[in-house]
Amino acid sequence: MDNADHLSRSIDLAVAVIRGADPARYDDPSPCSDFAVRDVVNHLAFGFLLAHRSGARQAWDPSWTGADRTPFLRGLPDSGWAQACEEQAAAAAQAWATPAAWEGESQMGGSPMPAAVIGSIMTAEFAVHAWDLAVATGQPLQVPPALAQVVLEGVESIAQMGRDGGWFGAAVDVPAGAPAFERALAASGRDPRWTPPSA
Repeated sequence: MDNADHLSRSIDLAVAVIRGADPARYDDPSPCSDFAVRDVVNHLAFGFLLAHRSGARQAWDPSWTGADRTPFLRGLPDSGWAQACEEQAAAAAQAWATPAAWEGESQMGGSPMPAAVIGSIMTAEFAVHAWDLAVATGQPLQVPPALAQVVLEGVESIAQMGRDGGWFGAAVDVPAGAPAFERALAASGRDPRWTPPSA
């Protein structure tokens, strides 16, 4: 399995849990500090847009932000978010489907970076936030072992930068020999045992 396959599978995980998240639960809490379920969905949506633009080497509009609502979700009722996300996610997967997309340099939100680094970050991002959304809305999430290892490597490669930037919390202790995906969650500042406050 190559990089494009791992990214595609990570995108599929995220799309599936967005599809499975009842909009009636969009105001429920999530494992992400200060993020309700709707914020996680919106963040994933913005990630799909970032990934699509980066993989396709398309210019980034500096006015786009993930605040409040991602550009392609604006004007849509909550009930339309899942379909819009699925369409944008498909475009992102397609943009990264060829080996050439992983070569050279691209941009992530206007910042130049090696394309392979962007792809790795996005692979980890989609899987980890898929977990956030799954546990917040009571959905199962099965991350294949090979993908879990790739996600762990991706999270570990940016963990310190994430903590310095305030978008990762302090690493959480997990037992020795914990599965790769649990270690990835812990390295990103998430407690793999997190449950909703009312659970």
